[in-house]
Amino acid sequence: MSRARGDLAPTPGQTIGPFYGYALPYDGDSALVPPTHRDAVRLHGRVLDGAGDPVPDALLELWQADPAGRVPREPGSLHRDGFTFTGWGRCATDDTGHYAFSTLRPGPTTPGTAAYFAVTVFARGLLDRLFTRAYLPGDSAEDRAALGADPLLASVDADRRSTLVAGADEHGFVFDIRLQGEGETVFLTHPRH
Repeated sequence: MSRARGDLAPTPGQTIGPFYGYALPYDGDSALVPPTHRDAVRLHGRVLDGAGDPVPDALLELWQADPAGRVPREPGSLHRDGFTFTGWGRCATDDTGHYAFSTLRPGPTTPGTAAYFAVTVFARGLLDRLFTRAYLPGDSAEDRAALGADPLLASVDADRRSTLVAGADEHGFVFDIRLQGEGETVFLTHPRH
């Protein structure tokens, strides 16, 4: 069968989803700690496409250290019990591309480095997930020094580093993710990906 110019069949990667809203969300998925926890902070933002439009069907995973900088090794991430901090959560975006996690402020995993949230993005049109980091903003001189000395952050072009640093708000942190175009978030390669 011949096709007219520009009449291309979709590739498998363009037809496989997203099915995130059906198979992956679970009760308490975005609440690493209950929002009423005395140390709870909110990490929230929007996922935007290259035109700056919201991506209403993205799914984000959050991985992080606890406030002392320890990487939790607790089992049962899918079964929230209200007191065990597992350092992992999942959140789908809404119709405006917004997501929100209730969590704890992470500590630096190595002395002298900056604290961050590790974020994984799944979205339509992505054949592979994307990895990025949301560093905590430099609220103190010590935090600013850690941001300046962080090896990964220092390896990023100076004019793009801001795409990896969350902003502060009255409830915690704001981190928008731009998938492409002007202001595109810096995405990382993962050694086992």
